[in-house]
Amino acid sequence: MSSTKSPTLLEDVRRIMRLKHYSLHTERTYCEWIKQFVKFHRLSERAALLEDAEAKIEAFLSYLATERQVASATQNQAMNALVFLYKQVLGVPLLKRIEAIRSKSSRHIPVVLSVDEIKQVLPRVEGVAQLVVKFLYGSGLRISEAVRLRVQDIDYAYRQITVRSGKGDKDRVTTFSAAMVPMLQNHLEKVKAIHDQDLAAGFGAVYLPHALTKKYPNAEREWGWQYVFPARSLSVDPLSGKTRRHHVDQSLINKAIKAAVRQAGLNKRVSAHTFRHSFATHLLQRGTDIRTIQALLGHSELETTMIHTHVLNQGGQGVVSPLDDLAL
Repeated sequence: MSSTKSPTLLEDVRRIMRLKHYSLHTERTYCEWIKQFVKFHRLSERAALLEDAEAKIEAFLSYLATERQVASATQNQAMNALVFLYKQVLGVPLLKRIEAIRSKSSRHIPVVLSVDEIKQVLPRVEGVAQLVVKFLYGSGLRISEAVRLRVQDIDYAYRQITVRSGKGDKDRVTTFSAAMVPMLQNHLEKVKAIHDQDLAAGFGAVYLPHALTKKYPNAEREWGWQYVFPARSLSVDPLSGKTRRHHVDQSLINKAIKAAVRQAGLNKRVSAHTFRHSFATHLLQRGTDIRTIQALLGHSELETTMIHTHVLNQGGQGVVSPLDDLAL
């Protein structure tokens, strides 16, 4: 009699997601939603998942909207996880329309820093985090894109950065500030020294996306593929089990930003994404074409980029307050 245990549901989810090259972050997010779904319905076996699948999904999504009052984007994320579970893992097509109660969709005007506020915050961001933030503001990168930059993605001659596998798994090209060159080259000299030490110790390999490791066997140790912002120490890759130097953790950048904003005495709720919003808004103020900004940001829809036009009117819809007409 075989003692081999059958894989659990979540083990199957992880296996299929890795075969399809989903990111580790997405894998963890989907697994968490699936765990919550199973717990909500108190399911103890796979067969129970197959009964009235659409009704089960509807009930869970409606619970998220009414009881937990999650945002629309969060509810959509849960929906995507469950659709993946049924279609890709269980092999069950969802034939009926899912009529769940929808979370309210809200549109928030992004927080934007003025040029003066940028000047106050940037010098107060300490260490390597300052260079990362300069990429957020100077090139309009998302923080995940900034920390995943590779040495070869920066083109000094054309003053541009290639963002690979951005949101939606799309590549794009964006601008690169000439003012950053000396600081960046000094930083990369230190990173190169660390990489050389790793190679000498028998390490020095970096994670490569998808099947590039098989296609280019030596690429993972080449300088051009190394992260611009590597982590301080080596760590074990949870997917492959290999010891590598990953990129710096986003949380360290976020902490440095919060500390700098606090020191600058600003009352705005500033996050890493605020610098990307400021990049777009300040380009608009300088007269840059909005479709050019859409391409630099990597937005699929122009409407997403248009939200940055709110500041161009200088006040609520560009209306001058009647109080300003009074000679007081």
